[in-house]
Amino acid sequence: MEPFILASGSLRRQDFFKLLGIPFTIVVPGVDEKAEPGIAPGEQAEKLALKKVEAVIGLLSGRSPPWILGADTVVSLEGELFGKPRDRDDAAAMLKKLRGREHQVYTAMVLCNGRTRVMDTRSSSSTVRFAGISDAEIEWYLDTGEWQGVAGAYRIQGLAGCFVSRVEGSYSSIVGLPIQQFYLMLRENGYPYGAALPMTSS
Repeated sequence: MEPFILASGSLRRQDFFKLLGIPFTIVVPGVDEKAEPGIAPGEQAEKLALKKVEAVIGLLSGRSPPWILGADTVVSLEGELFGKPRDRDDAAAMLKKLRGREHQVYTAMVLCNGRTRVMDTRSSSSTVRFAGISDAEIEWYLDTGEWQGVAGAYRIQGLAGCFVSRVEGSYSSIVGLPIQQFYLMLRENGYPYGAALPMTSS
């Protein structure tokens, strides 16, 4: 299969690529992921995903790999955006706001075909409800270090799953990559993956 550049340092996204058997290299773009005021959460994720792809293209100095994927995940609670926490105190503040409430998780993907430079952007929105966890439980979770480097200060596929009472939408999107949408992106953009299977619509 043709190689990808994954414009992300996320271990979860790397795991999805390994699961799919897609060869890839990692280029972590140095983009500012600070939320822009007045932008809807889904649009924010899309803009950051596009920035990552554009940054990688700039680093390649005119060389065009066949495929690049940029992705970004943001957490939104009643319009307030939660990115990656700055430190433990910031993570604690996020988790205290999320407990006992529903929030939305938006993951956007930008797929670049290096030959045509066509950009395909897609996004996924899911809803997560946290149980009413205590301050002691939050401190226990912070001690694990799972909160570092992830939007909303939690990893649903890790110990934070102990706190999640309900999920609506794509679980893989909450983890970091809506795998079903990504699969369709590959098929519809001509990437040779699963080509022996007929295309169907849901």
